[in-house]
Amino acid sequence: MIKVSDTAKTKIAQLMSEEGFRPEIDFVRVGVKSGGCSGLSYELKFDTTLSEEDKMFVDNLVKIIVDKKSFLYLVGTTLEYSGGLNGKGFVFNNPNANRTCGCGESFSL
Repeated sequence: MIKVSDTAKTKIAQLMSEEGFRPEIDFVRVGVKSGGCSGLSYELKFDTTLSEEDKMFVDNLVKIIVDKKSFLYLVGTTLEYSGGLNGKGFVFNNPNANRTCGCGESFSL
């Protein structure tokens, strides 16, 4: 399961609407790819299509889809949004990560 904080939920709904997506119907696709300074990096985008390879979760009224391979790295993760003075953006609080980079966009196991 992937969880979504209240602040992330609010920002997701705002961004989806601005980009022409419908938060009540469309999905947030979360994934992992090779790269970044720690070896693996997070992907986050909006999507309208669910494939057979995807797992779907609903948390805090946000529909999240993740491919089966990425799910192994992301199980238990909470998606947060930080809008403080140190920068704005989505933050992945991933209990599986042994090491993360300074920017928080990549990790290793």
